[in-house]
Formats: sequence, structure tokens, C-alpha cells
Amino acid sequence: MSKGGKGSRAETFGGIHAVAAVLQRAPERVKRLQLAPDPIEPALERLRALAQSRGISIERVGRERLDQQLPGFQNQGVVVHCTPRPLLDEKALITRVRDGLDLLLVLDGVTDPHNLGACLRTADAAGAGAVVMPRHHSAALTPAAIKVASGAAETVPVVTVGNLARTLAALKDAGMWTVGLAGEGGESLYDLDLRPPTAIVMGAEGEGLRRLTREACDHLAALPMQGAVESLNVSVATGVTLFEAVRQRREGPPAGSA
Repeated sequence: MSKGGKGSRAETFGGIHAVAAVLQRAPERVKRLQLAPDPIEPALERLRALAQSRGISIERVGRERLDQQLPGFQNQGVVVHCTPRPLLDEKALITRVRDGLDLLLVLDGVTDPHNLGACLRTADAAGAGAVVMPRHHSAALTPAAIKVASGAAETVPVVTVGNLARTLAALKDAGMWTVGLAGEGGESLYDLDLRPPTAIVMGAEGEGLRRLTREACDHLAALPMQGAVESLNVSVATGVTLFEAVRQRREGPPAGSA
């Protein structure tokens, strides 16, 4: 399993896209790379060539042994052992916001690793500068989350904080609007101006935003649901919301603005 975090010495995960991302972006983190010996699939051969180009040695390991290292995980014939990824703390995050970082994703208690991975992948695609979440009662960057992120775990910093409401207040002090998604939100998402620096705040699966988190948001917005279902999966709602911000920013300032 993943062993990232304070005091840990290694992080182990698999999956072709996730491993390719660390080889491309942070090869210095790789301690051991293990590949299945046969058959030589094209995707694994590309990983082998990429590792060799980065000067990383390869250990050929039987698939049964690979599976034993990450039980219940579809490693796709590759496992990598890395030093823990560098962490971005709250102070550094606020500095980046003051320096111009203008889109963040905040996850309030998302506990499903697959949802975390999907949100990371979407955050990367939308150009969000980081994903912020509480230190407790949140999913960790497990091998499953890293694999689902499909490389985004290497490109989007994850910032864990002790007090999310306090962090939202600090983001506002640094010049960001905070927009929480809630089914009972009084405003439609599409009526909000998401062009200014914005932190999009998504709630937990099922429970939604906690009370203190809702109170810390400048706006509460709802997706205009047209059908019979009452809500969307958090990763799907994240995609809709982040790309509404992308759409608005591509269109530019509202008509008639200076």
C-alpha cells in the first residue's frame, strides 16, 4: 500500500499512467522499478524505454510477486517504489495564491480514494493549482487514488490542513472567492462569476459540506438538475464546476465591463 506521509520512507504504487508520470516528472523519487517479465506488452515496453532514458534500473518480477506487494490492486504489470512526494503546506499555498494562483479545488471530507483520484485528474485537466482537504476524515493518496488520477498525483499538489474553515478564511484574505457546491445552494452555478480567483469547495459523498465549511463560503451554488436524480457523484460534480470556471475564463470579462 501507499506509505506516504510524515515519517514514512517509501511510497509504493502501480498502474501504467501513474508510473509513467513519476518517471517523466520526478525520476529522482524512484527507488525501485519492477516490471513483469512477459509478455512484453507495448505499454510496458514504453515504460522500460522511459526508465532507461532516465537512468533508472529495472527489476523483472513475476506477476504473482507484483500482486503480492499490492493485494487487490490492478498493477498492470508494473510497481514502483518511491520516496514520498514533496508536500505543499498551507503557508506555501497562501503564498502561491498571493503570487497569482487563481483556481483551487477544496474537498471537504471526500473519503473514497477513487473519487479523490478522479478529482485530482479533473483538477489537472482544468488547470487547478492544488487540491486542499482536511487532514482527518479524508481519503489518502493510496495506490488506488494514484492510479485513478492517471498521472495527476504528480502534477497537482495535495494540501492537507488541520482546520478547513480557517484555511478558507486565509484564502479569502489572500484574495480568493470561495464557492461551495450544495444541493440547497440558493444560487445556480451558472449565475455566478467564476472569473476572479476562486476556490471551488466540494462536499463529502452523501453528507455534502459540513456546517462550518458552508458558513466559510462566500457563495453556495447548486447545479441545475433537470432529471429525477437529486445529486451527482462528487467527482462528476467537480468536473462540471471546474469546467464552468474554465468556460467563463475562456470567454473573458462580462460584456460591458471596463
